[in-house]
Amino acid sequence: MGDKKPAFGNRREALICVIGDEDTVTGFLLAGVGEVDLRKNSNFLVVTPKTPLSEIEETFQKFTTRDDVAVVLITQTVAEKIRYLLDEYEAMIPAVLEIPSKDNPYDPTKDSVMQRILKKMTVGDN
Repeated sequence: MGDKKPAFGNRREALICVIGDEDTVTGFLLAGVGEVDLRKNSNFLVVTPKTPLSEIEETFQKFTTRDDVAVVLITQTVAEKIRYLLDEYEAMIPAVLEIPSKDNPYDPTKDSVMQRILKKMTVGDN
């Protein structure tokens, strides 16, 4: 048991990142999830209708390659915009979880991770 290394190097804490609409991100920030480091790098992105797709893509890729991130939460409506990136993403850490937004309920048929889990479960049952 003593040989097991922490998943996040020597850091004792890891971040939760959030990508979503203003209401969703604000809720997580009010819950204490937000962080901005000395270089002005944050762990959240508020997506509006004016947010360029390239900014969403870059933020997702940045969050999923940071070694201090444990979970990336992304609203399903934003995830739909970069579905191809989520479909390609296979790492366990950080975990990428699609969440509902205030205006759009969660639809498990659109969730890439959920679809992979269901597929593995049905293959394992045979």
